[in-house]
Amino acid sequence: MPLTRPDYRDIAAAADRIAPFAQRTPQLSSPHLDAMIGGRLLVKAEPLQITGSFKFRGACNAVQMLDDSVDCVVAWSSGNHAQAVAMAAKSRGIKAIIVMPSDAPSMKINNTKALGAEVTLYDRYTESREEIGAALAEAHNAAIIPPYDFAPVIAGQGTIGKEIAEQAQDMNLTPNQVICCTGGGGLLAGLCLGLHHHFPDLPIYGAEPQGFDDFSRSLEAGERLGNDPEARSICDALVTQMPGELTFAINKDHVTKGLVVSDDDVLNAMSMAWAHLKIVVEPGGAVALAAALSGKIDTADKTTIVVASGGNVDHAIFAQALARLQ
Repeated sequence: MPLTRPDYRDIAAAADRIAPFAQRTPQLSSPHLDAMIGGRLLVKAEPLQITGSFKFRGACNAVQMLDDSVDCVVAWSSGNHAQAVAMAAKSRGIKAIIVMPSDAPSMKINNTKALGAEVTLYDRYTESREEIGAALAEAHNAAIIPPYDFAPVIAGQGTIGKEIAEQAQDMNLTPNQVICCTGGGGLLAGLCLGLHHHFPDLPIYGAEPQGFDDFSRSLEAGERLGNDPEARSICDALVTQMPGELTFAINKDHVTKGLVVSDDDVLNAMSMAWAHLKIVVEPGGAVALAAALSGKIDTADKTTIVVASGGNVDHAIFAQALARLQ
């Protein structure tokens, strides 16, 4: 599959393509959170997106671009891309087969099945989801919708950057910095392309959980580096082996620096999002907010925009976050 690099024209086309299906999500704020960081904080609320995460944007764009002869798609995902592809396929009346890790949150597995997809489980630490997915695609003559290293997906995710820029302009606001989580890098890459079209000099930071800081280390080294196979994190949505080839090529040209947060920082951010923004944010979706709230970046007297990328969290993990408010 060729790794074609998308540009802003692809993002603008994706915005038009997904407009009948996707939500234009708000940027939320709270005086309490502003006081915490000593500046202005705006949170792009992708938990309010269709299927509960930004992933629907990229999946919808990719699926809508398929030829009418395609009647089956295959994808692999820990959960958010899975649900997004299932929903996008359902909107076109085609079959979806999703390869998911057996330790993915049960909510994500159940929601994917509820959307009509066929789910194949695998062990993320001993098996290759790409190999399993490729075999399934060949057996079913299906189109593959990769989770991040794919131009139509990156362009779809880039509609977030386009929206943030347009919302800032509507508010007569020039942000000082933007923080976005990154796993494979599709969201961050699309965000960079969308934002830097409107704000060419805007600093953009990629945020990751400890143990899965492959992008931060890769950015410093100038080449893609992987993670320790023994690493673990509650941020299941960001547990990837290393940055994508295409996404890293884009991000290394646009991202100022990588930021790394602990699971403890993430749980605190989840509790703050619920208490002060009234949104449910999953661990991986809270990493950018965690970076801002935990002081990983200077926010004093600045306007900082963070992307809350998803809200599909099992109740046990969410209960851990809310317990911090007691």
